[in-house]
Amino acid sequence: MSYATTTDGVKLSYQVRGHGEPLVLLQGQANDHRWWDSVRDDFGSYLTITLDYRGTGGSDKPDEPYSTRGFAADVLAVLDEAGVERAHVYGTSMGGRVAQWLAADHPARVGALVLGCSSPGGAHGVERSNEVRRSLAQPDRAAAERALLELMYTPAWLAAHPGPYRTIGDPHMPAHARRRHLAASAGHDAWDALPGIAAPTLVVHGTDDVFNPAANAPLLAGRIPGAELRMIEGARHAYFEEFRQVASPLVLDFLRRH
Repeated sequence: MSYATTTDGVKLSYQVRGHGEPLVLLQGQANDHRWWDSVRDDFGSYLTITLDYRGTGGSDKPDEPYSTRGFAADVLAVLDEAGVERAHVYGTSMGGRVAQWLAADHPARVGALVLGCSSPGGAHGVERSNEVRRSLAQPDRAAAERALLELMYTPAWLAAHPGPYRTIGDPHMPAHARRRHLAASAGHDAWDALPGIAAPTLVVHGTDDVFNPAANAPLLAGRIPGAELRMIEGARHAYFEEFRQVASPLVLDFLRRH
């Protein structure tokens, strides 16, 4: 494990594995790098770079406003520390929102771009339903966690895979950091910046994703010049894990072509 320090003095934990072209993997809200544990080996032909967002894992957890654009600046600090000038970027969920800012604000640093189960945010993004919101806000924590799992995975997959699950949040996050992550993701709005993204872009989404509604995928693909769109039939939010035999080859093929 290595560390980078941001311009505002926050220490970030990051992890580098393998050899080849650099590929940054960005996880979802309130999660650390372990989000990628089950599929990271699929990208073994690349030098994969992950990090723990501020507020998660081994990184500092300041109690101050976070933003997806700020997280993108944190990724740059990691790339600078790792000596990586340019990398492909694969972001899922909130990581896709972070990746949008990376590509829009720092085009010279991004090779190919993959946006998984993500959203443009703001007034143009499609929000989850009130029913989904209520299921996640239940006072019974076990019931709320079960609701989250059912948004991430199909019932059949959950029955065959009893856990542990790496995609439902870093259990060691302090409460203030969870709130800050939620606000960062909710405040994301890259709509006006998306047409300026020059990186070759692939948008991937599960057809059955209601956690971050699947309708966001064609919005992103239509807004980013030349973007490709691939919908994975029957997949929910954690398509990259449950449907890895479809998703990983899809992403790898796109990266090879660019």
